[in-house]
Amino acid sequence: MLIANPKATSSSRRARDLLVRAFAGDLDLETAETGHRGHATDLAARAVAERFDLVIAIGGDGTVNEVVNGLLRDGPSADVPALAVLPFGSANVFARALGLPNDMVAATRQVLAALRAGRRRTVGLGTAVLPDGSERYFTFCAGIGLDAEVIREVERARLAGAKANPLLYVLSGLRRFFGGTDRRRPALTMELPGNDPRGAKGKLFLVFVSNTAPWTFAGPFPVNPSPKASFARGLDVFGMRSLALLPTVGALAGMFAARTRPVRGRQVLNVHDAAEVTLTADRPTAYQLDGDYLGEVERITFRSVPKAIRIVI
Repeated sequence: MLIANPKATSSSRRARDLLVRAFAGDLDLETAETGHRGHATDLAARAVAERFDLVIAIGGDGTVNEVVNGLLRDGPSADVPALAVLPFGSANVFARALGLPNDMVAATRQVLAALRAGRRRTVGLGTAVLPDGSERYFTFCAGIGLDAEVIREVERARLAGAKANPLLYVLSGLRRFFGGTDRRRPALTMELPGNDPRGAKGKLFLVFVSNTAPWTFAGPFPVNPSPKASFARGLDVFGMRSLALLPTVGALAGMFAARTRPVRGRQVLNVHDAAEVTLTADRPTAYQLDGDYLGEVERITFRSVPKAIRIVI
């Protein structure tokens, strides 16, 4: 089953038709277009129920996230179809983290070659669990605090007709930082299970949870707070104890620098390879998964799920 988002930022119907023709000689292919938010999840769940061998997701990270959640609705299993990803969005973080080119033609060639050679890679994912027990997978990142507030503002701007690009994110980030978010009262407390000594001492303003590196991209530039994060390990955590201007600028500079070590600083928290992280907030706080704003929470648990899904790559 090929699941395509007709509204993905850089896609077009002609481009998708070309891709369908490219795959038609190798696969018995059913094509389905998404019509609304959550539709890709339902389509992917149907692919599991009807025992498809492969699901191809065409779109951005939001479409891929929905497809993954449909495939894993009942959890990881040998019966879950393999997943192939073709990057047609504005950021395509998951596809790029897998090693796919950020170009639809080159990525299609690479996925076709992997299909013909029978190449599969099993990767770990993360889940976010809410107090009501509901659970949602994420492929590369989660965030709670300022970054989710910025994504919320960007999504509102896109609904009003703005184009998603790095400039929109930068301007939205500056507006939230200087005129929107609470930079005086940190709301977040982090807990790690058992006697893990790496838990946060004191409150945090924001937290990024990474399942791979980079955490995201600003156009062609990787944003990398936790460079050691990997699909083969647990979750990495980056947190800020202060949103004062100088520590924040220093942390941002570190995220953009080419490095193999996490961003450091007196106001920075780093945790590597965690199986589980729980965040409690003093007030409702925005959160996001894979770049999609999902609302506000006062408690959320992130868990690592090793070897969750097979990827054609």
